[in-house]
Amino acid sequence: MKIVKAAEFTVEIDQRNEQLIDLDFDRNVLTIINDVRMNGDVALHMYTEKFDGVTLENFIVTDDEFDEAYTLVSETFISSLLKAKQRITDFHVEQKERSWFIRQEKGVVLGQQVTPIERTGIYVPGGKAAYPSTVLMNAIPAKIAGVSHIAIATPPQPDGKVNPHVLVAAKETGVECVYKVGGAQAIAAMAYGTETVRKVMKITGPGNAYVARAKKWVFGDVGIDMIAGPSEICVLADETANAAFAAADLLSQAEHDERAAAICVTTSELFAGELMTEVEMRLSDMERREIASRSISDFGRIIVVESMNEAIEVLNKIAPEHLQIMVDNPMATLPYIRNAGAIFIGPFSPEALGDYMAGPNHTLPTSGTAAFSSALGVNDFMKKSSIIHYTEEALKEVADDIIVLAEAERLTGHAESIRMRKGEAE
Repeated sequence: MKIVKAAEFTVEIDQRNEQLIDLDFDRNVLTIINDVRMNGDVALHMYTEKFDGVTLENFIVTDDEFDEAYTLVSETFISSLLKAKQRITDFHVEQKERSWFIRQEKGVVLGQQVTPIERTGIYVPGGKAAYPSTVLMNAIPAKIAGVSHIAIATPPQPDGKVNPHVLVAAKETGVECVYKVGGAQAIAAMAYGTETVRKVMKITGPGNAYVARAKKWVFGDVGIDMIAGPSEICVLADETANAAFAAADLLSQAEHDERAAAICVTTSELFAGELMTEVEMRLSDMERREIASRSISDFGRIIVVESMNEAIEVLNKIAPEHLQIMVDNPMATLPYIRNAGAIFIGPFSPEALGDYMAGPNHTLPTSGTAAFSSALGVNDFMKKSSIIHYTEEALKEVADDIIVLAEAERLTGHAESIRMRKGEAE
């Protein structure tokens, strides 16, 4: 982990956020997508054997496999899962928008009709870890929105089955179907449909670089939530912060991925030294220390700044996925934070709390995109239609203005449609 000055790190941010085009990578992803579009299940079988080393007779998880999953997880896990489900539900219920209408003079009615997306697909990563929390954070807001068909795609394990913790989470959140398909081929299958996989209207959920790029390529044919990059955490700390807490929180993100970024911005050089010592000490005892070590070495930074104002400027430039404020008066700092996916306030609000149990969604914008986007929520699974109703009297009152504006744009057909209703059409 490196200790750097703010100016140094600003250059690193600019370099890291540059999205370089890798034509060979894109060609590989597009080949998979087009193959699935053309060949359906045949292509899915081929890629599942190639990438997952598994030959499957059926991509759909059976009722027996769901039943078996409950025998393979602990009662403690189910209890904790249900507690998390309730807290996530309670939070997301508050987000749901409702249709509304306003009535104006002369019988004018304007409004907004809110309707759920009909079918959505959730990608749940496999490989390095199992993510039942991803199921909760995607399926619960979709259910609250009123989505009628929710499917999950997730890579099979070497035994050809899906991780039982993921299956239990799917069953408990009311997911209708789970497909044993991973990677870019899963995104293509949900976007375009195959003999087995039903086409959806929106795809959400994180994944590796192939999944992220595939989501970008299918966007427009289906909706997506976001293009998720490696996980990030920033800790804002002053001399009052607990270095052991901060180190543990930085490492909690570093263990996700070799490319995860763990960053601390601090006004105290003394704290920076203490934090460096804590990180190095705790790193050696981690179960996933190989992954975390690479992350800390390549993307771990402690940025020492001159003032809290400079610290906030740096944080808003980074626009982190997760921001933990561990300073003497965190609430005084909060109003100045413009760009962050989720903000954790005080020493007893660690990022891991948000990942599992607090309630707000943990699917958050990464790679600086918190500057213009938000956490996943209920509204991501809903559509809004504008409602317009004018009476004849009300239309005549604005008709001349519409005609003027339409003719200024040389859209004479628009103007004519208004004149007809005024009784002026030739």
